[in-house]
Amino acid sequence: MAPSASTSSGTWCARSTTAGTGRLPASSSAAESPASAACAGPAGGRPAACGPESERVLAFDADWILVCKPAGLLAVPGRDEDKADCLVTRLQGRWPDALTVHRLDQATSGLMVFARGAEAQRRLSRAFAERQVDKHYEAVVEGRLEGPGPAEPPARIDLPLGADWPQRPRQKVDPLHGKPALTLWHRLGAGPGPGLATRLELRPLSGRTHQLRLHLAAIGHPILGDALYGDPGRAGRLLLHATRLELEHPRHGTRCIWHDPAPF
Repeated sequence: MAPSASTSSGTWCARSTTAGTGRLPASSSAAESPASAACAGPAGGRPAACGPESERVLAFDADWILVCKPAGLLAVPGRDEDKADCLVTRLQGRWPDALTVHRLDQATSGLMVFARGAEAQRRLSRAFAERQVDKHYEAVVEGRLEGPGPAEPPARIDLPLGADWPQRPRQKVDPLHGKPALTLWHRLGAGPGPGLATRLELRPLSGRTHQLRLHLAAIGHPILGDALYGDPGRAGRLLLHATRLELEHPRHGTRCIWHDPAPF
């Protein structure tokens, strides 16, 4: 029998959650017995949106922690002393066995999963390495970008990427030595605020450093607020948020889907 997830809110089982609540949507038929569908326990109540400095724990159990990383917070510690504050260190203050599985750029906000213990880390890391995790992002890019809507087949950006060593930490499109990188995207509509902008849904099928940021800049539509590849003055932050994470539970294999809406 798969373990149920017990927290201060009691036992909770679900296959998919509503955005940001950690709870099963009322219209969903995904609720099942703990034997087949315990994704994680809710963190308790409806959490507030993660602010510029505070993380938001969505759910957790004995194997993993689902959290919303705020923009501006490092996912893991940097090399310098002033970069010691980061998401994994904060989580380890509550869960000492919390371990990193994947990363988001410091400027990017949204969903992240952390393992609890070495075995869960091994299984989750393998799922990411073998591309068994489905990741979706939302971004607002500069200019008017025409393309397929959500109900149509996605558009593709297929450009190899590599390090731009003279300008680190920048990356560059590198047809000769770069690693393959593929991004799928849909147009969601016009972006917010004054000036021409377009809201996109993005799905990276590879996990290269700065992939989404560089791919969009390479086609002439950098993400608003991007200090590396665009004009940081167009927005107060990088308008890129990890909105959806779909993956199997590391212990019992239940396919779990997590959503968190973009805060912009």
